[in-house]
Amino acid sequence: MPETLSAASPPPLTPSPPTPALLDLFVTFALISLSGFGGVLAWSRRMLVEERKWMTAEEFNDAYALCQFLPGPNVVNLSVVFGRRIRGLAGAVVALVGLIGPPFVIVTLIGFIYARWGEVAALQRMLLGIAAAAAGLMLGTCAKMALPLLKDRLGLAPLAAVATFASIGVLRWPLYGALAVLVPLSIAIAWVRR
Repeated sequence: MPETLSAASPPPLTPSPPTPALLDLFVTFALISLSGFGGVLAWSRRMLVEERKWMTAEEFNDAYALCQFLPGPNVVNLSVVFGRRIRGLAGAVVALVGLIGPPFVIVTLIGFIYARWGEVAALQRMLLGIAAAAAGLMLGTCAKMALPLLKDRLGLAPLAAVATFASIGVLRWPLYGALAVLVPLSIAIAWVRR
């Protein structure tokens, strides 16, 4: 008689994607860096979670949250943390070089061009349009990153997110004061959820 699955049975495991080679890491982070204007968070999430499927949305949020507490730029930290997790020290170095190498070369060239023709009105209008597109990308990414919070059965994670926004964005609390209150609150929420 065939065995039936009970309601308590765990769901079947989905195979994890193969570990990317060092060249894959370099190319992916180079593409991320070349796609982002005004920040590459949106492209990082899209590439690592949605396209390559090297991380789940929850894993991305957890890694990014860690990187926000480390000194330095968040996405640079993310490249190092992710590269190290996937391919060790070599992966961390390759992901970092992929992320900062191509933009370094391009920005250096653009700097020379801007020094020469920066006062041209058409160029200033183009930069204003790029800034607006970057703001839209950031808002869209924030919405996507908030979706896993809505899966919280107790509704505490969205409450912590709203409290963070309200304390810093609306009430204008100093960042360190807000973190002193909200970090322990977030840790407590994570503890309760597990």
